[in-house]
Amino acid sequence: MRKLCFLLLSFFFASSLFAAIVDTVAIKSNAMNKTRKCVVIIPGNDRKAKNLFPTVYLLHGFGGNYSNWITKVPQLQAYADEYKILLVCPDGEFSSWYYDSPIDSSMRYETYIAKEVPAFIEAHYPVIKDRRARAISGLSMGGHGGLFLGFRHADFFGACGSMSGALLIERITRGYQVEKRLGDTANKQRYDEYSIMKQMESYPKDSLAIIMDTGTEDFIVEMSRAAHKKMLDLKIPHDYIERPGKHDWAYWRTAVQFQLLFFKNYFNRNFASKSST
Repeated sequence: MRKLCFLLLSFFFASSLFAAIVDTVAIKSNAMNKTRKCVVIIPGNDRKAKNLFPTVYLLHGFGGNYSNWITKVPQLQAYADEYKILLVCPDGEFSSWYYDSPIDSSMRYETYIAKEVPAFIEAHYPVIKDRRARAISGLSMGGHGGLFLGFRHADFFGACGSMSGALLIERITRGYQVEKRLGDTANKQRYDEYSIMKQMESYPKDSLAIIMDTGTEDFIVEMSRAAHKKMLDLKIPHDYIERPGKHDWAYWRTAVQFQLLFFKNYFNRNFASKSST
């Protein structure tokens, strides 16, 4: 019995040596003149470690906030350790859709997520400052944000993804506040301009690693299928996965592990290892 207790204590002590650190920080947006919270998950247990890590930005869904990912998927700490990836979970407010709204200057979440948050992260954490060491993804509204920002800022992000993405904004016009970000739905030109489907037509010449996945029982599965078909038509390389699942956390808990592995493999192709000097 004493030996068993000793082994258990040794296991928990050893595990604590490698547990990722979870920070909650406040990041100011000069573009919106407000501050939002953000969760940062750092591999290992030493903020001053000499290793530099690639970064994955994980976006929450409609009605969510910065704490959703770590609260619903505490395994992210283990994934950060295993894959040696620094994870960033910023706040996109209740319904920003990760746009710089053309009608509301207090909602400039494209600038915030694609520029201001990364600037803070790269000033305060041990990360590799290279587009090939950055990825962005998310679930539902965040899946839209992952692809939208990934394509529009392909000079900054080398990879992007979507989990159960709400990708056809012209169909999301009741109950999800898209019209509060983009205005009258009758303005077809504006909705086309802010569509990820339109952004695909400007696929970056220096490539972008892309992954999409969705549950076969998801009520918006057709949106991912439409995006997949358009990428095939445009001959845009990407990974696309459908597997059993709904639009819920049971699906996303597994999806995020697959996506982080995809990003890890992408990073490994570019950086075997990199240390600060």
